[in-house]
Amino acid sequence: QVQLVEFGGGLVQPGGSLRLSCAASGSISSINEMRWYRQAPGKERELAAAITAGGSTNYADSVKGRFTISRDNAKNTVYLQMNSLKAEDTDVYYCNADVIMRWTLIARNYWGQGTQVTVSS
Repeated sequence: QVQLVEFGGGLVQPGGSLRLSCAASGSISSINEMRWYRQAPGKERELAAAITAGGSTNYADSVKGRFTISRDNAKNTVYLQMNSLKAEDTDVYYCNADVIMRWTLIARNYWGQGTQVTVSS
């Protein structure tokens, strides 16, 4: 019913930048909070950044000052601009969204499939 598709992962050198995008499509009335999580092999998935429909943001301490989350409500898309990347930012990044379903107005949570970010020289 709803799909989240991420774009923009890849290989980047330390100190470099990447921009992730996540587009939601399907039976959507509106989207409340949108989030980026990340997960390294053998570790728990952790919240990197979140943004409300009104644009309020929240960041993990480990990314604060380097990552910027933004969204385009008209396009149901969330972005994550990642600057000054470090080796420890190497993770699979997942998009997550609280979607208000069209017609039923029921709130459901959805995940994207994940995109790999590798920071290495």
